[in-house]
Amino acid sequence: MVKYSQAQYDASFGALSDATRRGVLEQLGRADASITALAERFHMTLAGMQKHVGILERAGLVITEKVGRVRTCRLGKRALEEEAAWIESYRQLWATRFDELDIVVEEMKRKEKADGRN
Repeated sequence: MVKYSQAQYDASFGALSDATRRGVLEQLGRADASITALAERFHMTLAGMQKHVGILERAGLVITEKVGRVRTCRLGKRALEEEAAWIESYRQLWATRFDELDIVVEEMKRKEKADGRN
C-alpha cells in the first residue's frame, strides 16, 4: 500500500468536501464534459466552475484537456483507494469502541435488574 502524504489527504478530502465538486465527479463518471457544459448543468458561472475543476484537478481526481477553445474534463486516474483505506481503518476503530461500549451498557443493565431497579 502506497502511503500518501497529509497534503494528499487534505487535497482529496478538501475536494470532496463540496457538494458541487462531488456532483461534478458523479457527472464525469457518466461521461466526459466541457467546463461550459458543467457550468450550465450546475447553474453557475464559467469562472466558478473553473475554480471547482481546478481544485479537483490539483487533487488528481479530474484531468482536463484543451482542444481548440473547449476544455474537456474527465475523471482522473486516482480512485481514492488510499483515502477509502484510511476511512475504513477509523470505521473499524469506532466499531470496536462501540462494541465495547455495548458490553458495558448491557452489564450495567444486568446489574440494575439484579439490584431490583428498572
